[in-house]
Amino acid sequence: MILKKIKEMDFILLFSVFVISAIGIVSIYGLGNDLYIRQIGFILGGFLLMFLVSFIDWRAFRENSYFILILYFFSLLSLYGLLLFGPTIKGVQRWYRIGDFSFDPAEVFKIVIVILLAKYFSTRHVEMYKVSHIIFSGIYVAIPAFLIFRQPDLGSALILVIMWMGILIISGIKIKHFLAIIMLGLAVFGAGWLFFLQDYQKDRVVAFLNPELDPQGIGWGQNQALIAVGSGGFWGKGIGEGTQSQLGFLPEPETDFIFSIIGEEMGFFGVMMLLLFFGIFLWRLILVILNSKTNFPRLFVSGFAILIITQMFINIGMNLGILPIIGTPLPLVSYGGSNALFVFLGLGIVLSIRRDMVW
Repeated sequence: MILKKIKEMDFILLFSVFVISAIGIVSIYGLGNDLYIRQIGFILGGFLLMFLVSFIDWRAFRENSYFILILYFFSLLSLYGLLLFGPTIKGVQRWYRIGDFSFDPAEVFKIVIVILLAKYFSTRHVEMYKVSHIIFSGIYVAIPAFLIFRQPDLGSALILVIMWMGILIISGIKIKHFLAIIMLGLAVFGAGWLFFLQDYQKDRVVAFLNPELDPQGIGWGQNQALIAVGSGGFWGKGIGEGTQSQLGFLPEPETDFIFSIIGEEMGFFGVMMLLLFFGIFLWRLILVILNSKTNFPRLFVSGFAILIITQMFINIGMNLGILPIIGTPLPLVSYGGSNALFVFLGLGIVLSIRRDMVW
């Protein structure tokens, strides 16, 4: 039975995940520290978790409403607990610390909220004309988004909101309701700018709009990232030979600016290979979406794909200077077990859904 299930897996999808992860490990290895060893452990553990989850029938997630709600409220408690008990690391409360390791509950919550929204809208898609469904689903997202924002983690909070809006569109929201959400979002952003955003978050937005305003301060990281990407040429400078990363010009090179390291050390060729395999990864997800016969798998895989695309766009945009720096990792590439965990959890459910399909 197990061998039969393994044979039914999408090996093209798995190969793309393997290559993307390998590029990330090689990039981290080039930094000259031991973080790549941990990253190998995170990826191997993620693959094991993915295979275990893939053996669970995906219908169990669709049919157990109480289980989904328990997961949701437990995840909320873990987010709220950070604000009470989480250690302050680099000025934020985003991780639980366990020895030498840290855990970010916001990453796992991304999958929980996708499951919840897929369940919620899978039985209500014909009632999308009702504003109540938009309001209730928005509350489900707004509570964790606010807790995550308070850490503060603007990037993850924004990603949750974008994913919610994406699922609303796929579920068939009316245009006038969508426009009303956009207007409300602009009002919330205005209020957030005045009353909630930290000074350093405002500085990052200002530096993005005018990077020359403080090139030695808040605009330093983004300017150095552009230098790194632009100096790599076609083939790159070689693994471990990038001047921006090796000489410490890039802040958080293993997470926020991992794409710049790839551009500098692997060049245009390495960047194109990374984007190619991300494209294959997303192509396989799209095939699952198009071949889904019921709403839950279609909405879940859509939400998962939106999460991946959004994080990719934000991280690469930060590195290319087209978006402000908001601390968003590149999925499967940036260093970190929490980020890898959410991706592999989602992939496990995707593989379970894919097993029921015949293309």
